[in-house]
Amino acid sequence: MNVRDSEAVEALLVAAGHEKAAGEEEAELVIVNSCTVRQKAEEKAVGKVGNLIAAKKLTGLMGCAVKRMGADVFKRLPKLDFAVGPRAFGLIPRILEEGRLPRLELGEDLVPDCLAAHVEGGWQAFVTVLLGCDNRCSYCIVPDVRGHEYSRPAREVVAEVTALAKRGVKEVCLLGQSVLRYGVRNAAWDEKDAPSPGGYTEPFPRLLEAIATVPGIERIRFTSAHPKGCTDELVRAYREFPQICRHLHLPVQSGSDRVLAEMGRRYTRDEYLAAVRKLRDFDPEFAVTTDVIVGYPGETEADFEATRSLMDEAGFDNSFVFKYSPRPGTRSAALPDDVPTAEKERRDQVLLEDQERRGQERNDRLVGTVREVMVEGPSKRNKSRWSGRDSGNRIVVWDVAGEATEKSGETVRVEVTEAHPQTLVGRPVPR
Repeated sequence: MNVRDSEAVEALLVAAGHEKAAGEEEAELVIVNSCTVRQKAEEKAVGKVGNLIAAKKLTGLMGCAVKRMGADVFKRLPKLDFAVGPRAFGLIPRILEEGRLPRLELGEDLVPDCLAAHVEGGWQAFVTVLLGCDNRCSYCIVPDVRGHEYSRPAREVVAEVTALAKRGVKEVCLLGQSVLRYGVRNAAWDEKDAPSPGGYTEPFPRLLEAIATVPGIERIRFTSAHPKGCTDELVRAYREFPQICRHLHLPVQSGSDRVLAEMGRRYTRDEYLAAVRKLRDFDPEFAVTTDVIVGYPGETEADFEATRSLMDEAGFDNSFVFKYSPRPGTRSAALPDDVPTAEKERRDQVLLEDQERRGQERNDRLVGTVREVMVEGPSKRNKSRWSGRDSGNRIVVWDVAGEATEKSGETVRVEVTEAHPQTLVGRPVPR
């Protein structure tokens, strides 16, 4: 989401007549986009801004940390030139034009059209469809800093995707803090919109249907999801539209019903696993990735082992494990942070080792299969190889034979000859 917001700011500044610098050293203005979901992320952003100020750069800070700190941001960074919250980034060109610095903007109302601003070029694009979050999980500060949910009108989203497709974009990733809640708080579709050709009634599957019909869009991804949104209509959309990638990032956070209830996650262990089964029943290769928190206040060894067993039962393709970090103002911040740091680290390492084994097992089953891979470019680790992703968001690499003919954004067929926990290796095969 921050990558998308940063891109929009860049596009807005270029449209206002600014020129992108070749690098930080050459820049007259540097803007740091911040995250506050964990304390370490906020500290890194504030530290970076301090270094830029010391280097006498015109410096701005944007994003969630600004919203959390409010006016205190200028106490921590007295020489900061401007700061804007996550829903106020569209004001940055105006702030620079007016020049009345220092300045703080925390506004809740987005500047019109700022969400649809994109940098020219490229075959992939992020598209924001849902802002904010109303889930109110006990440990999460996001609702406080990104505000209430707001679903963008469907026709606005489809128009943005259509414009991107005309500029050569082939893959879009739809963004929302809990994207499957699209259309829950406010109507994303109204009576002026054409009815769903396929009879979809739920707002998000209906949006997927509309985007899948946009000429030139070959792949649709979306993140992040909640088990409550894994409905029969969503599965039907996956089945009926091959453009929708067979991958879902579905954060679980814990495998213990007691901890899930404490977190306010609004599902049980069994309900989560039922959502995973629903996805895998129609496609056993369907990739499910997740987020997990270890060391939540009061998490016992039994709770932790319940998480381990759920992760094995779900058979995650990849997992992102985070050590619990209390955030000010959240419900869990009032609880004693009673799991020792060393124990959090141990649990973190255990789950990561489990995932290496699990990822290897899942990928071993794909050896000998042929993957439709969208080319991203030379591999970052080995320039003699090309790299891309299949529909399940798995990284696939293959050797370049002679002079490479592949181009970024093209789709190639790769037969998997070797599997690693997070990477598939193969050889290109003709269509």
